[in-house]
Amino acid sequence: MIRSCGEWFLDLLEKCELFAKKKRFGTTVKGSTPHSKHLEDVVNRLKSLGVIDQEILCAGWLHDVMEDKDTSFDDLFEQFGSRIAVLVSSLSKDPSLPRKQQEAAYVKQLKESNIDSKLILLCDISANLSDLKNNESSKSKKLRMIKQKRHYLTVIKNDLIGDRDHPKIITLIETINDILRKWNQRPILARVDTEF
Repeated sequence: MIRSCGEWFLDLLEKCELFAKKKRFGTTVKGSTPHSKHLEDVVNRLKSLGVIDQEILCAGWLHDVMEDKDTSFDDLFEQFGSRIAVLVSSLSKDPSLPRKQQEAAYVKQLKESNIDSKLILLCDISANLSDLKNNESSKSKKLRMIKQKRHYLTVIKNDLIGDRDHPKIITLIETINDILRKWNQRPILARVDTEF
């Protein structure tokens, strides 16, 4: 990952990976999986969908760094450019809002986000749900998280299913559906809904 002469020899994707791993060093997802492994899982899922766009893959590495209070949109813009900063921002909740308003604003933001952001979110949801077996949260907390992730997927699924550039999206949604069924949750229909 790091070349012998230092960070300035790294390409953009490697810089994003290194930045994300530094920000998340020593942290875990719900007290179980190392955060760096989760980020790697998200990026690997993007690649499995056929994503080769370096900036989308970079945003996959960085998709949750704005949750850190010491990482802002401006920081990402300065280091990685506007497109990556916008993608990461579109996947980040506004911590300045009260919790209920934050959630409503986030759902609206997801609906309005571009397909690239939605691909990253799909891969994030898949990675989170696939790692449930390692999640140390209580069963009720896991179920709340599953319902929340299912809701997010419902919000973005029409655009994802309509994306002809990534036909493996349906396979990823079906994998998520298998997990939803195990938790007695309604699967996501792998067709475009005409009414939302």
